Amino acid sequence: MPRGVYLRPAKKVEQASHVKPLPFVESVLAERRKKYGKFSDHAQIAQSLKADMHVCFNWHNLSPDMREALDMIQHKIARILNGDPTYKDSWVDIEGYAHLISERLS
Repeated sequence: MPRGVYLRPAKKVEQASHVKPLPFVESVLAERRKKYGKFSDHAQIAQSLKADMHVCFNWHNLSPDMREALDMIQHKIARILNGDPTYKDSWVDIEGYAHLISERLS
């Protein structure tokens, strides 16, 4: 699979002009944007990383929890790449998902 797809611009999605999030939701989204960057950019990176994994030879041999752990790890990696790489929780979350699988395999 060719590399560099992470830099492809995201398609613009029209949002209904009459739909406005609640003030609390707006504040949460603003805080997340500071930590993780623009969601559409994050989504482009995350989907590219996950797509690369999902076509690998052994993907179909993984259990559902292994697949989900790897998907979540890619989600966290995308947040790191798109947002604040020094935000420790993202790194701890990656460790946590790997630990869940490691513990089950013990």
